[in-house]
Amino acid sequence: MDTATPAVTVALHDGTSVIASFGQVDARRHGELLLPAVDRVLAGAGVKLDAVTDVVVGVGPGPYTGLRVGLVTAATFGSALAVPVHGICTLDGLAYAAGREGGVEGPFAVATDARRKEVYWARYEDSRTRTGEPAVDRPADIARALAGLPVVGAGAALYPEAFPDARGPEHVAAGALAALAAERLAAGQELLEPQPLYLRRPDAQVPKNYKVVTPK
Repeated sequence: MDTATPAVTVALHDGTSVIASFGQVDARRHGELLLPAVDRVLAGAGVKLDAVTDVVVGVGPGPYTGLRVGLVTAATFGSALAVPVHGICTLDGLAYAAGREGGVEGPFAVATDARRKEVYWARYEDSRTRTGEPAVDRPADIARALAGLPVVGAGAALYPEAFPDARGPEHVAAGALAALAAERLAAGQELLEPQPLYLRRPDAQVPKNYKVVTPK
């Protein structure tokens, strides 16, 4: 599952292929949509939740509110089912889908909407190989560094002046995350801890200094 972008996306993978998936783009309803999406996917596959042996969740980067919905839900399922919970970078899932489904060949970049007129982004040698850590920047500040490269994701579509060669998919799909995770686990690779990759502080913060009110 992944809630790091405006897409709420869930998939079920049997170790070989995706057997059911569902996604809906709605940036303001992650908490409302995620559990019904899980139910829908399980029903579509004809299995119950207790058949799940591993949980994979996108760790971002993404906005605080949406991202934590997926991470908390994944942790809850892991605890209730006593199964491992694995994290995977959301940008890696987009890159993987771009290579498998979009025919994008490396090198290229992935960029998602970080709001505040910024993007979360990373460079890739190919659909499975990220070169460097994800970052958050203004499109104009990285346009020269990514000049000539295809850029996958909604971040590219939002800023065509900085990323003229925008490619799809725009949003991550849980099926791609699951397939990439299954591939890495089968190869004996370790996945990430299911901890959020925020890259910056949340918009809402507790005020540092409270105004002192003196009673009259």
